[in-house]
Amino acid sequence: MTRPSRTRQLPALALLAALAALPFALGHDPYLLNALITTGIVTIAAMSLNLLLGFTGQLSLGHIAFFGIGAYVSALTSLGFDVELFGGLRVVHEPWPPAVGFGLAVLATAACGYLVGRLSFRVRGAYFVIVTISFSEVVRLVALNWVELTQGPLALTGIPPLGLWLPGLGTTVLRTKLQNYYLVLAVGTLCYALIGRLVASRFGRAMRGLKENESLALSLGINATRTLTLAAVISAAMAGAAGSLYAHYLRIIDPDVFLFSTTVTMVIMVVGGGKGTLLGPVVGGLIFGLLPVALRPVMVPEAQWMVFGLVLIGIQFVMPRGIVPGLVRLVARRRPAAASSSPVPAEVRP
Repeated sequence: MTRPSRTRQLPALALLAALAALPFALGHDPYLLNALITTGIVTIAAMSLNLLLGFTGQLSLGHIAFFGIGAYVSALTSLGFDVELFGGLRVVHEPWPPAVGFGLAVLATAACGYLVGRLSFRVRGAYFVIVTISFSEVVRLVALNWVELTQGPLALTGIPPLGLWLPGLGTTVLRTKLQNYYLVLAVGTLCYALIGRLVASRFGRAMRGLKENESLALSLGINATRTLTLAAVISAAMAGAAGSLYAHYLRIIDPDVFLFSTTVTMVIMVVGGGKGTLLGPVVGGLIFGLLPVALRPVMVPEAQWMVFGLVLIGIQFVMPRGIVPGLVRLVARRRPAAASSSPVPAEVRP
């Protein structure tokens, strides 16, 4: 690893260290820990959306469907079910460990991402947006009306918490908020590292090539449908993992998990933080995820959305490409100024 690459990783490592120490700085306050956990879960989903929106240029306004599918698959795997399908066929599933449900949620959403990608990436622009919105609405209606399986508006309750197997200690059930906080932080760090490796790989260069100049990328032999579909699979799998964490943390889910406003929140996190950057969704997620916590004591939810809009507009005026690119540009401008005022002769400067 070269020195410049290490330098680029310093902000992420510093943020990770700060987040790891944050619960102790807050005195393990349960209210603030709950806000941080839910913010972290939505931030993971925003990171997965950034893989599509930021690095391939494809806007998915139905991304919450993968989040909700992951939540329901993981919950139903852990709770078990007994449903009657077409033709009188009855399917009975006994409860499995929540960790298995987490894995199945990732696999199921990856399969859904492949299906949506194969169907929709033959078109671009508004057509893709319409396909993703339609898919999200279909999934929401299924969750709402298939009462025998999902309990519909009555919600699935009693979802068991996730357990973590530790060498020498066996399986530890993650019941406390502090345990769930570090679980979300670990999954978020893993997703961040995976996205970083993907973006730096040949596959990542293909994604960016399709975003910047699709015609040129196609002329160089890049398979657009295959590349975008694989990006959709990975993105959906990460969103499904976030949904599974959400279900096992709250231990109750209903069709409101598919609310369109959550997708809007993800887009705001990505765009406000800086789409197409690794840290952008994380910074945007922390700002726009914790902003309601600060505003809740002083204004109603409707007014909070107005503040969201004003903050996002302000960020776009000051930093049109988002917070992270804006800060990077600001630091880059200061460095030449500092170098020019340095007493070191130009010929010996690094």
